[in-house]
Amino acid sequence: MYLVDSNVLIEAKNRYYAFDIAPGFWAWLDYAHTNFAACSIEPVRDELIRGGDELADWASSHPDFFRSIDAVTATHFRPLTLWANSRSYTSAAIAEFLNNTADFFLVAYAIAHNHTLVTHEQPRPDSKKRILIPDACEAMGVAYANTFVMLRNSRAQLNFHTPRAA
Repeated sequence: MYLVDSNVLIEAKNRYYAFDIAPGFWAWLDYAHTNFAACSIEPVRDELIRGGDELADWASSHPDFFRSIDAVTATHFRPLTLWANSRSYTSAAIAEFLNNTADFFLVAYAIAHNHTLVTHEQPRPDSKKRILIPDACEAMGVAYANTFVMLRNSRAQLNFHTPRAA
């Protein structure tokens, strides 16, 4: 199953899969969720709802897409925390990762449920100021991918329709 980061949904809404030009992407997300191919977590939903826009409305109207953080996920908090603290990240980067973003929960959930984490972030193992999802994934043995890999591996097809002339 694919576990979707907020930046995937935000980027889709803001650019190439905007609700008004690519409703097929959003329909595919519904399909993928119904068929146990994609989901996200409640901390991501909370980030999206704070946006107060069309994506916030979508997140609010799709509560089942966002899974709760369960006890199995919580068992991975300590190893993930130990890894973050063992690296040469700044204390601010560690604090942000552990306390202020959904990223920590996404990685822990992906470990616990053997999901592939979908994000637009790229690995930067030499980063000191920010803990990036791909670096945490690599350290914890979690697969990650971008939107296009997810769509291609899921055999998604987003068919566009040409509007009829008036």
